[in-house]
Amino acid sequence: MGYKGRSARRTTGRLIGALALVAALAGILLLLAQTLFHEPEPAQPVSGQNGGDVLTQPGGDEPQQPQQPEEPEEPEEPEEPEERPWNLRLVNFENPLPQDYAIETKSLLNGLEVDARIYEKLTAMLSDGRSEGLQFVVCSAWRSVEKQTELFEKQKNKWLKQGYDEQQANERAAQVVARPGTSEHNLGLACDIVALDYQNLDDGYAETPEAKWLYENCAKYGFILRYPPDKEDITGVIYEPWHFRYVGEQAAQEIMQRGICLEEYLES
Repeated sequence: MGYKGRSARRTTGRLIGALALVAALAGILLLLAQTLFHEPEPAQPVSGQNGGDVLTQPGGDEPQQPQQPEEPEEPEEPEEPEERPWNLRLVNFENPLPQDYAIETKSLLNGLEVDARIYEKLTAMLSDGRSEGLQFVVCSAWRSVEKQTELFEKQKNKWLKQGYDEQQANERAAQVVARPGTSEHNLGLACDIVALDYQNLDDGYAETPEAKWLYENCAKYGFILRYPPDKEDITGVIYEPWHFRYVGEQAAQEIMQRGICLEEYLES
C-alpha cells in the first residue's frame, strides 16, 4: 500500500470519530433539554374503594381524595307542642281559641250554659255547698264570642270616657274583661259564682261564706280559683275571687295546694 492510501484511511477515521463525538454531544444536549423543559404528567384518576375517583400524583405513594363541597345543613324543624287534654286547655291573650272551636253545652237551672263535660261536677259542687246552708248564684258561664265582644267594648268605653286614649283603654279593659276569643267563658269551662246576698264582682266577695267555702272545697270537684291574688303579672287578669275554672281533680288539687295559677302549673 502506498503513502496516499494510508493517508486517506487516517483522514476517514478522524472524520468518523469527529462525527461520533458530535452525535454524542447532541444526545447529551437533548437529554438536558428534556430535563429542563419537561412538564409534570397530569394526575390520573383511579377507581376508589367507594366507587368514586381518587387522584394520584406521579411518583406519589398515597392517592389523594378530591375535596367534596360541604352540603348545607338542613334547618331543624320546630317541635310541635304537645296537645293538652281538653280540661287543661290554656286560653288567654297569647293563646286564643281557634275560630272553629265548638263544644256541646248543657243548661243550668237558671238557663246559663256550660261545657257538658263539666256539668255533673259543677252541679255536685253547688249542691253540696247549698246543703250546708250556702246560697250560690252562677251569674256567668259559657259566652259566645259575640257576647264577649259586647262586654269588652263596654268596659273599654268606660276608660275612654275617663280620658284614656284608644290603646290605653284597650289595655285597661283587657285587665278586667278578656278580649274576644281569649276568655275562659268562651271555652265553656269557667263560671262566675257569687252569693245570693252579695253579687258584686269585687274583692269584697272574697269575705263571704260562699267564696270561702268554694276556695276550700273547689279542688275536690276539679275546679280552681283561676285568677288568684298576686298572680296578675302571670295571668294578665286582676284578682277574681268569683271566677272558678274546671281543670280536673288531680290538677286542681296540686294547683290549690301549691297556691299557683294554671300557667305556672302547665310550665312546671
